[in-house]
Amino acid sequence: MLITGGAGFIGSNLVQYWIDGTNDTVINVDKLTYAGNLQNIAKVIGNPRHVFLRTDIGDAYAIPQILAKYKPRAIINLAAESHVDRSIHDPDTFIQTNVVATLRFLKAVCAYWNELAEDDKAGFRFLHVSTDEVYGSLDVGAAPFRETTAYAPNSPYAASKAASDHLVRSFHRTFGLPILTVNSSNNYGPYQFPEKLIPLVIHRALTGEALPVYGDGKNVRDWLHVSDHCAAIRTVLEKGQPGEVYNIGASSEKTNLEVIEMICSLLDEQQPQRNGKSYQEQITFVKDRPGHDHRYAIDARKIRRELGWKPKLTFESGLRSTVRWYLENREWTANVTSGAYREWIALHYDKHANSA
Repeated sequence: MLITGGAGFIGSNLVQYWIDGTNDTVINVDKLTYAGNLQNIAKVIGNPRHVFLRTDIGDAYAIPQILAKYKPRAIINLAAESHVDRSIHDPDTFIQTNVVATLRFLKAVCAYWNELAEDDKAGFRFLHVSTDEVYGSLDVGAAPFRETTAYAPNSPYAASKAASDHLVRSFHRTFGLPILTVNSSNNYGPYQFPEKLIPLVIHRALTGEALPVYGDGKNVRDWLHVSDHCAAIRTVLEKGQPGEVYNIGASSEKTNLEVIEMICSLLDEQQPQRNGKSYQEQITFVKDRPGHDHRYAIDARKIRRELGWKPKLTFESGLRSTVRWYLENREWTANVTSGAYREWIALHYDKHANSA
């Protein structure tokens, strides 16, 4: 199994999930940008069924070598730039990674697939992981996004992911590559880089900083725990039909302000402040970001009906376990926010990481 972006947030959780739940050897390809962190996969480094390769999916020389050497039966593509705020300030990087590099990767995979023996070729799958943000924004009361909803991306990040989705589709329609695509709602859970809402709020609350809320805080997101996302990906890979798109969501719509207040309440319970104050007193409203989508919501009836997947965690139980994880792993957050994890990579990369 080849997993790209396997040192990032969703990718590292998926790598651990795959090692624990299957007998597959996992080939983990990650470029190790700011959000890629070998500390995320520390538990599987050294495992004989895990091979880490520090490689860009757009590397037209390295990727064909990796495919020829390890001969994956399937590929799960998570490699992407994925933060809206960063895409506003640096859209070029998002186009380079999410569009140009994805195209180069698809070309290499297609060439590899065409050379497989007929039985291996028939069983091969390429699963592309995308986002609900490609669909744009919903009004209050509007029906959730379905697989047939027209694309209407509103940020450079969403536009770059929409482009990658179209490229993936075209390689199925034009070249016959057996593609599966999943579009998921907002993920949360362990190892999420602390610029995203939930880990950002936890970190800033504990360090006594202001908890920034864009606009009036009424923007709505549909929340999915990363463990449920990992299970859905495996379900789609094993049961999905090539060429199909499957939306993954947990029907857990919350406003950003609701989420922040819930985090504060959990921190008040699990890590109360010595002064007796609530963390909610740190909430601060700030100017809204440009093009801020009002609402995302996923209609996940297709994957439930056709493939039998459904989430195991409620948002309340998932958020509680997530807050607990960040409280128990404050050193991880401190390393990531200080940049110390890059020193960790320098010290341990040559020792633990394989090369193609």
